[in-house]
Amino acid sequence: MEGGLAPFDPNGTAPAPRFKQLRRAYGFDEVAIVPGDVTINPELVELGLDIGPHHFEVPFLASAMDAVVDPRFAIEMHRAGGLAVLNLEGVWTRYDDPAAMLQEVASASRDEATAILQNAYQAPIRDDLIARRIREIKDGGAVAAVSVTPMNTKHMAPIVQDAGADILVVQSTVTTARHESNSAEGLRFDKLFKDIRIPVVVGNTVGFSATLEIMRTGVAAILVGVGPGAACTSREVLGIGVPQVTATIDCAAARDYFLRETGRYVPIITDGGIRTGGDVAKCFASGADAVMMGSPFAATAEAPGRGYHWGMATPHANLPRGTRVAVGVNTTIRKTLWGPTSRTDGTENLVGALRTAMGVCGAHTIREFQQAEMVIAPAIKTEGKIYQFAQAGT
Repeated sequence: MEGGLAPFDPNGTAPAPRFKQLRRAYGFDEVAIVPGDVTINPELVELGLDIGPHHFEVPFLASAMDAVVDPRFAIEMHRAGGLAVLNLEGVWTRYDDPAAMLQEVASASRDEATAILQNAYQAPIRDDLIARRIREIKDGGAVAAVSVTPMNTKHMAPIVQDAGADILVVQSTVTTARHESNSAEGLRFDKLFKDIRIPVVVGNTVGFSATLEIMRTGVAAILVGVGPGAACTSREVLGIGVPQVTATIDCAAARDYFLRETGRYVPIITDGGIRTGGDVAKCFASGADAVMMGSPFAATAEAPGRGYHWGMATPHANLPRGTRVAVGVNTTIRKTLWGPTSRTDGTENLVGALRTAMGVCGAHTIREFQQAEMVIAPAIKTEGKIYQFAQAGT
């Protein structure tokens, strides 16, 4: 086929056009989880996540964003049972004390915020601060997980390992196992894994083939999601992304295929756009092994963003693909994960929500919950809720 047309017919018949076919993809608000035939008490379900040799009590990660994770936050997240990832290309490795810069960002008007962030991130990344931040996390007794972009990985990975980091996250808006660039040799994951000894998590991806290729390089886990985050505008700026339920299902299929192919299980972590306990549960029912969240943790008292949140691509000098969003300071890490809570909007006690959803579906483990039936249900949040909407409008 050439030019989207059928082969030329010598009898003079006009060639029939062939059109690109689109498939339907689904986000959190368009699907629902079907209860199981058997139910179990929530306290009987087993949670937990393994990345390399590291085990975490709950499968929740805090995003590698400057308004979310600093060394202090990473320590507190570890104490709460989860994992926080520190951005090694952000303010914590550019300034000895970024407090003044963070206050300037928080004080800026909406129109000024992006320009201030762009200016703040012009300060060079310092190798000595990379090592210092990792030591601060380790000195607090926490697992030190740190994030770098692919273009800086070859330089930073040895520094990260020598400083004693436990997990390296190589993350960009879209990451693939094959990448073309002007450099003599771009980042090769297979070579990277021979040079460093710590587990490497790679992201982000949304498709079966790309996920399978990355798994075959030897990664410890994969991040799933392009553009769904509250502070991300990649979908508006670039037009790129796949709704999270479909993206998770496709990447989980790659994980299961890889398991049958090799006998090795590589966790997938749904990253971005997750706000409530219902969103969390749908991630796992779609096939996730863990979730990574930014905005919900940015709203905690332990986060350094002073009630604001922005993505890693927001400060880009030429094409910002994010925006500063106001999330407020209205909770804590422990209440977000463990409760107790009096909120009815599903934004606190996310562990309790996940346990309850698993119990309703009769799933003792996350692997069992991944098999739960799901249905397309675009009215799931509105059906029968007229009084809630009426109260919200008063």
